[in-house]
Amino acid sequence: MQARSALFDVYGDHLRARGSEAPVAAVVRMLDPVGIAAPAVRTAISRMVMQGWLEPVQLSGARGYRTTERANRRLDEAGHRIYRRRVPTWDGRWQLVFIQAPERPTRARLRADLTFVGYAELVDNVWVSPFPRVELDSVLERAGATARTAWADRFDPEPTGAWDLSTLRSSYDGWLESADGLVDHHLDAHDDEDEAAFAARFHLVHEWRKFLFADPGLPDELLPDDWPGGDAAALFATEATRLKPGADRFVARCLGA
Repeated sequence: MQARSALFDVYGDHLRARGSEAPVAAVVRMLDPVGIAAPAVRTAISRMVMQGWLEPVQLSGARGYRTTERANRRLDEAGHRIYRRRVPTWDGRWQLVFIQAPERPTRARLRADLTFVGYAELVDNVWVSPFPRVELDSVLERAGATARTAWADRFDPEPTGAWDLSTLRSSYDGWLESADGLVDHHLDAHDDEDEAAFAARFHLVHEWRKFLFADPGLPDELLPDDWPGGDAAALFATEATRLKPGADRFVARCLGA
């Protein structure tokens, strides 16, 4: 697990509801049970400041960091998708985004960001999504790219083949087989019950979060009847809810210290 990714998880899943800020010492303490060493945390924080995700702040005389508005938008959107707080109704149309080819140094980032927020490339520089994504403008701005958008109400066949649904199905099947073992492993690895709950929930969310890069959240109408994503999401929600009280107590303890 990379320290940068772990920091996004900490700020998004635990600190966003607590003012989106924390002393460095508290963040180091929170990431210790999940195997991220203090030097790696500090290095990742410095890089995230340079990248515009974090900003320094003084907290009761201690040095700390707060997420920027840009980071908050990304974390909130990710949170909605992770916990499926907003499931839009599909009106049968597809949004098409025609990208003005960006400068070469930013192309890879643009592709990664568009995929992350739920688009797939239909043909060169033409991206498709069943829903408009709220982050589209900021993704384009960050890459220095421009685009035109259009709506299509008829595809034959539907453009679901732009996503690798076969691999995604296998990933969901694997999640259903391994999630319980993942939680039990981390619950058994810590003597402190709250720390164990935090570590177990942290790894659960971290692994589930990977689906954000692969699952565009296609409407049920476009998925097979036996699609495993729903069962996987239900298992995640049940385990995340069960572990949350202990994890919250551990976070409060770290911040209080």
